[in-house]
Amino acid sequence: MKDSNKRFNYRAKRVRSKIEGTQEKPRLSVHRGNKHIYAQIIDDSKGTTLVAASTLSPELKGKLKVTDTVAAAKSVGELIAKKASEKGVKKVVFDRRGYEFTGKVKALAGAARKSGLDF
Repeated sequence: MKDSNKRFNYRAKRVRSKIEGTQEKPRLSVHRGNKHIYAQIIDDSKGTTLVAASTLSPELKGKLKVTDTVAAAKSVGELIAKKASEKGVKKVVFDRRGYEFTGKVKALAGAARKSGLDF
């Protein structure tokens, strides 16, 4: 367990060292837990979260029966894109952290793209 955590943290630091969110192009960060998936759009120059969405959000909480599936990740991607467009955010930089770009992470990114975010 210790070694897999070290590898994950190394990958996360490597990805994060190459990505920075600005005011014009904030960072879309994804966190994948065991039961839920979280996404937030962050302006690193100010250190503030502009928009956040997850399977625990009030908009999705009653609709989703299971919160740890690819379908749930798509719902979160659509919700984050909708909230971002309300705030006036069109372009973002995608931060997958240490996760591989498959499964839930890819589904969230694809749904956010289809719903209007550009990255």
